[in-house]
Amino acid sequence: MDMSQKLLMIHADDAGLSHSQNRATMACLKEGMVNSYSIMVPCPGFDEIAAFAKANPNYDYGIHLTLTCEWHNCRFGPVSPLTTVQSLVDGQGHFHKTRQELKEYGKASEVYTELKAQIERALDFGLRPSHLDSHMYSIGASSEFFAIYKKLGKEYQLPVLLNKKLMQMTGLEPNHYLNDTDFFIDHAYLATFDDFKKGHLKSRYLEIVDQLTPGLNVLLIHPAFDDDEMKALTVDHPNFGSEWRQMDYDSFVDGETRSKLLENKVKLVSWKEITQQFTT
Repeated sequence: MDMSQKLLMIHADDAGLSHSQNRATMACLKEGMVNSYSIMVPCPGFDEIAAFAKANPNYDYGIHLTLTCEWHNCRFGPVSPLTTVQSLVDGQGHFHKTRQELKEYGKASEVYTELKAQIERALDFGLRPSHLDSHMYSIGASSEFFAIYKKLGKEYQLPVLLNKKLMQMTGLEPNHYLNDTDFFIDHAYLATFDDFKKGHLKSRYLEIVDQLTPGLNVLLIHPAFDDDEMKALTVDHPNFGSEWRQMDYDSFVDGETRSKLLENKVKLVSWKEITQQFTT
């Protein structure tokens, strides 16, 4: 792998969240430019996307470790028995909605219990993930949770998504928590709510491709369809809502985006390729 090239992973988060999310993710893998995705084990669509992952091992996928549930009308909770992870849930047994609540109430020992249970459930299903990453990067809610994230990567011999920008987004100072032996992605990109309010995310994604620099880059998207299911799931939540997710889908099955990648001589890479490069 030539690190002087513009290397890009177009990564779809939140597979398993819903049937709509699953259908769009599958289409982006088969027909579009997405070349990596990650699966939310505690969510309603887990069995569907896990069956797809087993049947299609050529596509690169990881486990989207989940400790928060931001939605009003789609509430889910831990894989672990509630009695073992009570600090991670609200009065109804659902994950807290925000990283701040997780930070305030969550116990590190219970975070470890739950995240390990999610990985084990995926492995029991027969999945062979290429990496671990984190929903809402909630493992950055505290230094203890972040240490657990790295620990689980070592336990399961899987790379974890480490990126300075994502860490800073959660309030962690990278220089305090990364060391010389850590492998991290150089640049991570994702659209903002301001980008969404302008009405067309594709132009922002094309701009990102134009601005890519040599080295490892990851572009995080959340493809789904703006259908009745996703509208109900994301009601009163325009940030990463159903309309946003439809734009993500449209942008990465689009010929203009593909042409822009070619124009900029961008090489698409997956977690599997990255791992092979840095473990041989």
